[in-house]
Amino acid sequence: MIFLPRAVFTHIAEAAEAAYPDECCGLLVGRAEATGDRLVTRAAASPNVAEGNTRDSFLVDPKIQFDLMRELGDGPESIVGHYHSHPDHGATPSERDRRSVFYPDHVWVIVAVDGGRAGDMTAHLFDAGRGRFREIPLRVTG
Repeated sequence: MIFLPRAVFTHIAEAAEAAYPDECCGLLVGRAEATGDRLVTRAAASPNVAEGNTRDSFLVDPKIQFDLMRELGDGPESIVGHYHSHPDHGATPSERDRRSVFYPDHVWVIVAVDGGRAGDMTAHLFDAGRGRFREIPLRVTG
């Protein structure tokens, strides 16, 4: 399960609407618990620096990722996942998403955006053994 503070949930939805018709993206900071749950404390927005069509692809700016990794260091928090939007598509991982798994332990939060309005938001983990994503429960807190 992934726990998102209401402020992070709102941030992701607003970022998705603002980026429409392109995909938005960013990183999720928090803690991975021994139970497998992810407790998100904040989101770090990134411009979508994907080359080509950003309507159906995303890439978090590497500078933002490395700066955040340096800031977090060996502290109690780390990057536990990322978020992105799917303009005019469902909140399920695409084939492009499956081919873009670089950190298999990261949670993928995806928000569907239909006509510029954020809709369903889901969370997924990549099952490397099966080569596919599985949806996990997403709980908004606060």
